[in-house]
Amino acid sequence: MNRRHFLITGGTGLALVGLGTLGWHFIPGNPRELTTDAALAALDNLADNVIGIEGEWNLPQVLVHCAQSIEYSLTGYPEHHSDAFKQTAGTVAFAAFSAKGRMHHGLNEAIPGAPEIEVTTRIEPAISRLASAFINFQQYAGELQEHFAYGALTKSEYEKAHVMHFYNHLEAAIVRS
Repeated sequence: MNRRHFLITGGTGLALVGLGTLGWHFIPGNPRELTTDAALAALDNLADNVIGIEGEWNLPQVLVHCAQSIEYSLTGYPEHHSDAFKQTAGTVAFAAFSAKGRMHHGLNEAIPGAPEIEVTTRIEPAISRLASAFINFQQYAGELQEHFAYGALTKSEYEKAHVMHFYNHLEAAIVRS
């Protein structure tokens, strides 16, 4: 890497960190507990309280998508953004989400390189897959794989990322009244 490229990339990264930190600093955080146990409790209540979800995917597809993300943190994501992206925008995004305790991302965006999620209306297998993914992650003692956008995360950072991801998708839920 030449010096000019290094300075431009480094300067852009610092500017993004500054802007991201400033913007998110004044927005109140999300009080929900960001643990696997809390996510599993929310998942337990899902079938009884949620009748649908807004967006291009149905609820079972959303749950499988969340399960895929957790599974890939153990086995490896099929595709990654560039290292430069992970070291700048990816790092800034995760730091902002983490500080706020809340994630915001495109709810119809598949994980890069992941197989297309089958359209189904059966909620039980999707709930079971996501619950198993959370439990497997919780019990996993091996080395975690690098996130496709955020880069290397610790287990506690990954736990927070997975729970925030699930909660972000639940924000589009249509709740039984």
